[in-house]
Amino acid sequence: MATAVTAAAACAQQVQRTVSSKASNSLLAPVARPVAAFRPAAAIAARRAVTLVAQAAAAPVAAPASADASKKSQYALQTLTTWLLDLEREGTIDNELATVISSIATACKQIGSLVNRAGISNLTGLAGETNVQGEDQKKLDVISNEVFSNCLRQCGRTGIIASEEEDQPVAVEETFSGEYVVVFDPLDGSSNIDAGISVGSIFGVYEPSPECRIEDMDDPEAMMQKCVLNVCQAGNELLCAGYTLYSSSTILVLTVGKGVYGFTLDPLIGEFVLSHPDIKIPEKGKIYSFNEGNYNSWTKEQQAYIDSLKDESKWNGKPYSARYIGSLVGDFHRTLLYGGIYGYPGDAKNPNGKLRLLYECAPMSMICEQAGGAGSTGFQRVLDIVPTKVHERQPLFVGSKWEVEYLESVLQNKPAPQ
Repeated sequence: MATAVTAAAACAQQVQRTVSSKASNSLLAPVARPVAAFRPAAAIAARRAVTLVAQAAAAPVAAPASADASKKSQYALQTLTTWLLDLEREGTIDNELATVISSIATACKQIGSLVNRAGISNLTGLAGETNVQGEDQKKLDVISNEVFSNCLRQCGRTGIIASEEEDQPVAVEETFSGEYVVVFDPLDGSSNIDAGISVGSIFGVYEPSPECRIEDMDDPEAMMQKCVLNVCQAGNELLCAGYTLYSSSTILVLTVGKGVYGFTLDPLIGEFVLSHPDIKIPEKGKIYSFNEGNYNSWTKEQQAYIDSLKDESKWNGKPYSARYIGSLVGDFHRTLLYGGIYGYPGDAKNPNGKLRLLYECAPMSMICEQAGGAGSTGFQRVLDIVPTKVHERQPLFVGSKWEVEYLESVLQNKPAPQ
């Protein structure tokens, strides 16, 4: 260090002599000023070097400083895959269920891509067929159902699949473990496809039926009755429920019974990235989502409920706002984030409404309850209903807890909640 100090001092003296000899020349006077400015800089550098050496000598020998563990990298991502691995590590789910969820996510990526390109890939319009409910099938209805079914078969952990587009549940021959029962609506709101409006997929995962035994597999009739057709379980038996929204972005929202989490698809890396951790629906909301075109065929109680939402005197001069897309996933997603209520009541023509209990009402109700909301038929908790048939329909009112309780109070002529 002494050598460095001596060299720095010698350098400063040399610069001083050079500047002095050239300062007499008026042509070089402008150069002398910046060079002269080096003198204090050299002195400061010398003093700083001495100080650093002194501090190093006085300081004890220490290990290299480690990076701050609490400092998060701007490139750190929590993907659906790592999230599922964390749940496995905690023991919340097993590897079999994680594989099923991953296969569903793969199906949703593929369907999202098809939806985005529907207008330029000749995928709009009708397929020329009707499903088991007598509804006209869009081309993407048929394709999405095939995509979902293929992904669930190939994962090897699915025993039974039940789809809105299939007449009966289907046994999966390719399974070798897990044998979960997966129910799904492959493309909800497909009537909006041609108009470019939000659509989505809904799914739920159940344990295999306890009545289905290995020895039944040798008897096709017994397998059909005990294993395939017996997928009708109450919503409170769901292991996992979720939906995927195909809109300005592709968002996968799901629950495994411990809160609700949302993942947005990053098309650059092809992964669902955690974007909505631990979603909580507001206790109250100011938005209702009903198809009021059916108003005249509703019950008097249902009409009275809708009328009350429009009554300014009941809501401090500000009535509720009406928002209705016509896609369950789109309307529900907004309700989940902003609060309020979504409803599809029964009417004179369809006393039980039009939504299917097994793969629409139950999964959405589970998600809403896990987020702090509620799901009801107006008279009963949706998750407590055991379907009597695969395509059974039920009225659905789902959203903020207070809003659902208020609706129940009007339909049942009870006092309103506080």
